[in-house]
Amino acid sequence: MRRAPGRCLLFLLLCAFFLIACSPSETRQPPARTASAAIPVTGDSLVEGTIGEASTLIPILASDSSSHAVAGQIYNGLIKYDKNLKITGDLAESYDISPDGLTITFHLRRGVRWHDGQPFSARDVLYTYRVIIDPKTPTAYAEDFKQVKNISAPDDHTVKVVYAEPFAPALASWGTNILPAHLLEGQDITKSPLARQPVGTGPYRFKEWIAGQKIVLEANPDYFEGRPYIDRYIYRIIPDTSTMYMELKAGAIDLMGLTPVQYARQTANQNFTSRFNKYRYPSSGYLYMGYNLRHPLFGDKRIRQALTAAINKDELIQGVLFGMGQKAHGPIVPGRWAYNPNVKDIAYDPQHAAQLMAQAGWKEKNSDGILVKDGKPFKFTILTNQGNQQRLMTAQIVQQRLRQVGIDVKIRIVEWAAFLKEFINKGNFEVVMLAWSISQDPDMYDIWHSSKTNPGELNFIGYKNPEVDRLLVEGRSTFDLEKRKQAYFRIQEILAEEQPYTFLYVPDALPVVSVRIRGVEPAPAGIGHNQIKWFVPKNEQVYQP
Repeated sequence: MRRAPGRCLLFLLLCAFFLIACSPSETRQPPARTASAAIPVTGDSLVEGTIGEASTLIPILASDSSSHAVAGQIYNGLIKYDKNLKITGDLAESYDISPDGLTITFHLRRGVRWHDGQPFSARDVLYTYRVIIDPKTPTAYAEDFKQVKNISAPDDHTVKVVYAEPFAPALASWGTNILPAHLLEGQDITKSPLARQPVGTGPYRFKEWIAGQKIVLEANPDYFEGRPYIDRYIYRIIPDTSTMYMELKAGAIDLMGLTPVQYARQTANQNFTSRFNKYRYPSSGYLYMGYNLRHPLFGDKRIRQALTAAINKDELIQGVLFGMGQKAHGPIVPGRWAYNPNVKDIAYDPQHAAQLMAQAGWKEKNSDGILVKDGKPFKFTILTNQGNQQRLMTAQIVQQRLRQVGIDVKIRIVEWAAFLKEFINKGNFEVVMLAWSISQDPDMYDIWHSSKTNPGELNFIGYKNPEVDRLLVEGRSTFDLEKRKQAYFRIQEILAEEQPYTFLYVPDALPVVSVRIRGVEPAPAGIGHNQIKWFVPKNEQVYQP
């Protein structure tokens, strides 16, 4: 689950767009369209614009969405979510769950091969489990697998997992990408060349990675669900949404996530709609302002409540999202079964914000109108990542609103890789503006439990609450849906009171795809669930080997 640029922007010369978009071994030809029926065929490339560059292509070592987006094309888990967000088999052809829910038996697909030709087997599953729980592995995802009491492989195509106690996210946790034991066993995974040259079982194989420019993948002809029709999947790294949109219109990329202003105002003309298909549906994530709770400014919850009260979320939704989104009240998005609709959000009320600040000792203002205490002004910096115009606009509006109640806010924009490595993972920030993309299961142990505050882990704001710790354990330690709901409802109430984050909004997802890409099928899971079935008719293919 993380943050950021999302799965699916520096001005460049127009003539450079095509040079960067194509790999050295291919040339781009103009499409020749006819009215003939579109029959699925192989060929062509799909170029996706991405705001952030992957940090590593060993997925258990990555906590950013850019890395997981690419890794998701290269690797498989034992299970996955289908288009209707129901769990189904992936590398596991089927699975059995014991009546008490404590044992899962996975029946692995036969005939699956790694991209280097070696056979996939239960050995790879056992290795992946062992390396994730290894204390020397710097991963944020170990906790789910520490719940396993015993794991065994009766044969090469069977894996039996036993839990000592009920663990609700058990099945979903095995969506974790499985790693190749034959290439990693006995090695230090943090030094493996697979970080830059991965080998998986997925629909696309790694071809090349040109730092700061692109990652190129090739269709896996032996993929167990069938070879993808599109020959190459190219991730263009474009750290600015405006530049990315220019390249989309120039034909240099085929797929990107539009900003709300692009969706609402810049893409309604016939020239655009004749060349691209736009989609809109609720996203699975939320934007937030996270307070570094180790910093002395933010230890008092009245301060955090005041900051939230000073922010007009409706203004953000209209001014930044053009109405294409909804307010966030907590860490579970509306529409999920664990969402608590009765959580009392802190309303926009600048006067109440000023009262809370005064209660916390910030009563006087200096000549600049900034609140002071013991001679020190109340000021901090909002840190966010480069290229995301939506976040920058949000931060600017927040900056203006907080200035009105006497708080001096600076905004700092940092390149994505450095943003994660030097600031987030090290806790080197005051306030951060980020987004979480959340899974279907409401378990959020890794983000909110007090044991997950170490460098590189996901509770990087340092939140600690004994009741939340207890409820997080309760929520994942029962199969009783009503008991789980009670735990997560209460967690949302506590977070609404304590405001370790100011939960801002849940934006709509706004992907756009070139019309030459056929087979795109919107569903509850979004548009990417059937990607291997996407294709380009022969007479419309533009990238030729």
